[in-house]
Amino acid sequence: MPMKSPRPRLPRTRLPSRPRLPRTRRGQRRAVRAVVLGCVLALAPATWTHAVADGRIRTVADVPAQDVAVVFGAGLRSGRPTPYLAHRLDAAAELYRTGKVRVVLVTGDNSSEEYDEPDAMRTYLVGRGVPDRLIVSDYAGFDSWDSCARARRIFGVERAVLVTQGFHVRRAVALCRAAGIASYGVGVSEPHDATWYYGGIREVFAAGKAAADAAFRPDPTFLGPVETGVTEALAGKG
Repeated sequence: MPMKSPRPRLPRTRLPSRPRLPRTRRGQRRAVRAVVLGCVLALAPATWTHAVADGRIRTVADVPAQDVAVVFGAGLRSGRPTPYLAHRLDAAAELYRTGKVRVVLVTGDNSSEEYDEPDAMRTYLVGRGVPDRLIVSDYAGFDSWDSCARARRIFGVERAVLVTQGFHVRRAVALCRAAGIASYGVGVSEPHDATWYYGGIREVFAAGKAAADAAFRPDPTFLGPVETGVTEALAGKG
């Protein structure tokens, strides 16, 4: 009878060990404190944005009149504003019609020829009755900090009404204040759909970057030369 060859031994793999909870009360207390501290640190930036924006969030109807409204980009779909961006622009058009603002600064992404948020925003506003000469475009508003910093440093905006969704408006007010703009925020209402919940969750993480931007005040992605569009529009030269 032929002899059977020995069965090869496979290397033994160790399963990852499960984390063990501390056994002593002192260890358990330390673990709880560490978890609580981690939660506090994670939520601190969001708490900061709420504290800074306290009392500065209004509606279209009761916001104090300012010369300029700043509308933040929120994406395009087939070259047209997404529903969320359209709602921001509707609010800005209403601010203009009711005399709450005189000029609208639209700030968004134009990093490629195929993607031009500011021009799409301008076209939408003109279609809602805002004169083209009173709309100023910022083509390098790549994020909220860039939009606020450029509004102050490039376009000379010192006071403004910021128009965005409710989940973003406090961060916008906090960042623009850090950039040197005294502002009120108009938070556009939206149904609590998947996009709204995503935006709310995203804000918790975005607040961390916002706090860092406010602390260190970096240059925008693209700074560029000073532009006189807002000043000229307010002076009736647009």
